Amino acid sequence: MKKLSARRRHPLAAVVVLLLALAATGGLYAAFAPASKAQADETAQSLAIDEGKKLYAVGCASCHGTGGQGTSDGPQLTGVGAAAVDFQVGTGRMPAQQPGAQIPKKKVIYSQAEIDQLAAYISSLGAGPSVPTKNQYSPEGADIAKGGELFRTNCAQCHNFVGKGGALSEGKYAPSLEGVDPKHIYEAMQTGPQNMPSFPDTTMSEKNKKDIIAYLHAVNGSDTESPGGLELGGLGPVSEGLFAWIFGLGALIAVAVWVAARTAKAKKS
Repeated sequence: MKKLSARRRHPLAAVVVLLLALAATGGLYAAFAPASKAQADETAQSLAIDEGKKLYAVGCASCHGTGGQGTSDGPQLTGVGAAAVDFQVGTGRMPAQQPGAQIPKKKVIYSQAEIDQLAAYISSLGAGPSVPTKNQYSPEGADIAKGGELFRTNCAQCHNFVGKGGALSEGKYAPSLEGVDPKHIYEAMQTGPQNMPSFPDTTMSEKNKKDIIAYLHAVNGSDTESPGGLELGGLGPVSEGLFAWIFGLGALIAVAVWVAARTAKAKKS
């Protein structure tokens, strides 16, 4: 009888070897695989905060303090949130050129990426309103009529009936809302910049803010028509009344003078 040259293997041996190989591969993958999405997001956020802190130290700390605590030249920033930073810096109001009754809108000097980094740093100092998503401020599907009602009730006293703006006391003013980015309008309602009161979701719902934005888009859009003809700047009954007094009354006086002159001429003849 011939001797077997090799010992027979158990039929399950190959399966065991395969499982061990897979386990080893999985262990190697776990050891060298990229970080999870949550870890990557956390790392990106930390980097954004660090970069934002550098930008803040150069462009903001002289007025708002090294840690956002505020000074005599600038208000405290802890707790204002990312939305306030995105609005103020994204409209060019900040950094301010000089102190005054009101900081005007001007050319934006930071890129959107830098604004996001500043917002990340300020948010790290204290929780506050976040930058809204496009779905929150997009006028699509909103109730324009309801937005007009809300705007006339809450905003027209300062911004006028269609958002053309108006003068306030002590050199302050409500800026025109024509051509303003819907995101910035939403952020202004959230944060209440300068002389404006804030309208958080507990006071005015997200849907109502969207309705107001849709109304402003409808009355100030490029395709907007004025069914009444000459809109007189859209400044409301004050401008219309002034127009009536100056031109309407002037026309009546001119007609009265003409009639009197014709009557006098007729009597002489």
